[in-house]
Amino acid sequence: MSKTKTPARARLTFIMIYIGYIICFIDRSAISIALSYIGKDLHLSTATLGVVASAFFFSYALMQIPGGWLTDKFGTYRTVLVAIAMWSLFTVLTGFAWSLGALIIIRILFGIGEGAYPSASLKQITEEFPYEQRSAATSSTISSNYVGAAIAPMIVAPFIATLGWRAAFHTMGIIGIIFVIVYAFVLRPKKQAQAAAAGVAGKKVPWKQILTNGMLWKFFLVVFGLSVITKGLDSWMPTYLLQARHITLAGIAWMVPMPSIAAGIGAIAAGFIMTKWFKGHEKLMLALTSLCATIFMFGMYMSTSVGAVIGFEIATYFFKSLAFAGTFSLFAELVAKDEYGSAVGIVNFGGQIAGFIAPIVIGYMVTLFNGSYSAAFLFIVFAAALAFVSSLSISSSKIKERKAAVSASDSVKLAEGEE
Repeated sequence: MSKTKTPARARLTFIMIYIGYIICFIDRSAISIALSYIGKDLHLSTATLGVVASAFFFSYALMQIPGGWLTDKFGTYRTVLVAIAMWSLFTVLTGFAWSLGALIIIRILFGIGEGAYPSASLKQITEEFPYEQRSAATSSTISSNYVGAAIAPMIVAPFIATLGWRAAFHTMGIIGIIFVIVYAFVLRPKKQAQAAAAGVAGKKVPWKQILTNGMLWKFFLVVFGLSVITKGLDSWMPTYLLQARHITLAGIAWMVPMPSIAAGIGAIAAGFIMTKWFKGHEKLMLALTSLCATIFMFGMYMSTSVGAVIGFEIATYFFKSLAFAGTFSLFAELVAKDEYGSAVGIVNFGGQIAGFIAPIVIGYMVTLFNGSYSAAFLFIVFAAALAFVSSLSISSSKIKERKAAVSASDSVKLAEGEE
């Protein structure tokens, strides 16, 4: 880790973005916990509730690329404000849903609002932190995903149990709106910074340069493959353990927070490990951690005891998280600020589309093979192998060239007073 001093505003930005992600996951998780209550109140079938749950992820995935473009076009401060305000508003409106149609429309709009946040928040981190600290700051920011996923049920469940599902959504949405106001005042740009940001934000996004960047699409494939692991296991692992391995609910209950905790630790550690032990060999770290995730996942599949399954699942999530956060950490060092939002939006779209595809493909394979999960696990192994091969295919010389170019560009802009 570089000894470059971290600016106070950078630390404050990190804290605000981190809290924003946790609120994001609380609001996002609420629908899953409230589904049974919503179904009873609105007289919806289980299949219909599945459509409600999927509506968010559909629009959220589609919004990744436009969200990145909006970030580059209008700047991070305004995009983050609008994103949080929109998803908080639609969280409130979810509590007012009066029919299936209204609920689906509200959830789709919720996904559109939240979809711009990942690109805008990650770009804001790259704007505020010195280049030497960008990698570690990015991986630490990504750890908020796992922290949010771990604590969300502990907050949402008591809200719903105490207030009812409608009032719970109203309360959580209001919390988000309050946070928007705090964020607006705490991170309000100074006049000089506003002028500089307006100049950068007003520039035309170089789409041709972004879309023809072969390295970007290799990162896309790495993130896609790694996300298939997580989304596939998150969606089907409990069912697999119950039906195929006959592990009790009590056994499964022990696993719920542990993979998220391991993944959070991995995400926090990724940037530090990359800069301390894999500097100049970043793609090797991505390849090794992807390979380890594949090996431990296979070990989890072969295990029969609860202890072994827990151990292998924790190891799988830890190494997958190292690879995933490491990918975004490296990517943050290779893309110029004026095109970062659009570029990271494309890469993140790979992860979100995996979340949409993986559960469907696994469900189809299990049905096709009469309840056997063997083909489904082979699909996940193949996806992990895709991440492994794609990370190896990234050119080390091009990584070095891009780092030098982006670092030099940042230095020039800093000298000109644009930061």
